[in-house]
Amino acid sequence: MTRLNKYLAACGVCSRRGADQLIDQGQVTVNGQKAVSGMRVDSQDRVEVNGRIVKPVPANVVLAYHKPVGVTCTEKDKHAKKTIVEAVKYPVRLTYAGRLDRDSDGLLILTNDGELIQRMMRGENRHEKEYIVRVDRECTDEFLVKMSQGVYLKELHQTTRPCVTERVGRYTFRIVLTQGLNRQIRRMCQCFGYQVKSLTRIRVMNIELAGLKSGTYREICGEELLTLYRLCGMQARCTNPAKTIISNGGEYGSKQ
Repeated sequence: MTRLNKYLAACGVCSRRGADQLIDQGQVTVNGQKAVSGMRVDSQDRVEVNGRIVKPVPANVVLAYHKPVGVTCTEKDKHAKKTIVEAVKYPVRLTYAGRLDRDSDGLLILTNDGELIQRMMRGENRHEKEYIVRVDRECTDEFLVKMSQGVYLKELHQTTRPCVTERVGRYTFRIVLTQGLNRQIRRMCQCFGYQVKSLTRIRVMNIELAGLKSGTYREICGEELLTLYRLCGMQARCTNPAKTIISNGGEYGSKQ
């Protein structure tokens, strides 16, 4: 049960103080009866303001999930060993923004905000995604330069956008993309005779993977969430900007 003024505020009608005034003025009814100050309601009650039914506006949920190798980015697939829905047991239905193939691991953004997904995925927005890639041969300067200049992918009939590449080890390099073609990095490497041995996404826009263990997630909140929405030209709805949720294998809890 929730106090009626808090319920009205969650519906976006007004502030709690404003809700108290509406109740005192007789503008609010619960199940057809005039509401009184201090009463409590639940999700089954019919709450109306001046004859209009009001319901709480769901808060945006945005998670940073460290997808392990072997998890398939799909909701249903009878051939998949484990789907993203099975791997992340969250009480709200979520969708991923920018898939990772089954053989790749790293940062995956999950959210119930469809508009956010569309804006993050829109190619013309050129949002950055950063990866660490290990290949089967030494990363030469020539290879990294050619990768950064754009690569024609014959099977997709498309040339990749110029990108940032940097060697971080003899067989390992960092790459920052602003597009998301199907298996793009693997295809790019194959054009130069390289095979990807491992591929980890470590950043999507301002959200970083750092410190997040494989198979766990955290709720993006506070300034980090506001920045993500701002980069997408949107405003976030966040009921508890200090809340962080971390899960491992489907356990659900919160840390303040």
